[in-house]
Amino acid sequence: MTTPRKPASFRMEPEKPRMPAEPEADAAAAPVRRQPRAARPETVVITPAELDVFDLEAQAADEPPLPLAPRRRSRLAAIFWSALGALISLALGLWTDRLIRDLFSRSDWLGWVGIVLAALVALSLGIILIRELLSLFRLASVEKLRRRGAEAMLRDDPKAARGVVEELVSLFASRPETAAGRSSLAELRNDIIDGSNLVRLAEAEILAPLDLQAKTLILNAAKRVSLVTAVSPRALVDIAYVVFESGRLIRRLSELYGGRPGTLGFVRLTRDVLAHLAVTGSIAAGDSVVQQLVGQGLAARLSAKLGEGVVNGMMTARIGLAAMDAVRPLPFASVKRPGLADFLAALATFTAKKSKE
Repeated sequence: MTTPRKPASFRMEPEKPRMPAEPEADAAAAPVRRQPRAARPETVVITPAELDVFDLEAQAADEPPLPLAPRRRSRLAAIFWSALGALISLALGLWTDRLIRDLFSRSDWLGWVGIVLAALVALSLGIILIRELLSLFRLASVEKLRRRGAEAMLRDDPKAARGVVEELVSLFASRPETAAGRSSLAELRNDIIDGSNLVRLAEAEILAPLDLQAKTLILNAAKRVSLVTAVSPRALVDIAYVVFESGRLIRRLSELYGGRPGTLGFVRLTRDVLAHLAVTGSIAAGDSVVQQLVGQGLAARLSAKLGEGVVNGMMTARIGLAAMDAVRPLPFASVKRPGLADFLAALATFTAKKSKE
């Protein structure tokens, strides 16, 4: 006769759901605790069924974009130039007042002539200052548009991209060479969802014809510099003409891309171009390339003076490329950025043709 068992309680663990790809385990086997993926020694293979597209998009959206380096401006320098300008204005005002008083002491009509001339000077100076401020504003708007375009492509923001495209279209609304591109962009604007692709399309449709004109301006300036420096007898004349042609090229490129700089704007733009050349190291790198190409091929067939003209022409082309980067409303993305190799062959052929003549 067996002794009856006492009642007892047992805890039942809930059954864990099994993956469809895993083989069914034996019911009598003890449950095995799963290790995290990072602790497994074998290679982890992620199947497409385990990917969550929405999680990946959320992670990509949470990642901050690369910061754009702001331009540093010295407040102390701004205070210095403002105070100096105010002091000079006061000095000119006192000198004008003393001059008019002296004219009135001599004769009344001389005093009134002095007042009229002073009013004309003040009026013309005010108009010049307004034009200079407008030119600085145009250059700042183009620079701001370039930063916004780069940021819109980096973030792939459709709303920001549409704002950039609208501003770009309004900037070149009066240019006949962009009419076809603006019409094509208006037809395809609503069909593009991605912000980066929209900015790239605007660059290809609107700025590509202007880029061709910019390359023509740079090549013609390089040809003129190479020809003049090849026939000039003095090195000082070479330097003066290179500076003159480079300044005119910078102004023309800025007008081509909607900048239209004044005197102060031209000074600021020239400073930006020189800073761009210094940062990118285009001068040093370009010199070595041009010297190798000219020394190995062209200088063997031409005179030393003509070879020097080619080098000066390539230096003008480098300055033009730097100016193109500084005044272009959008950075190069869908359109290939022109390089020195695009101008070297045409410039060498032009120099060789002129040498035969």
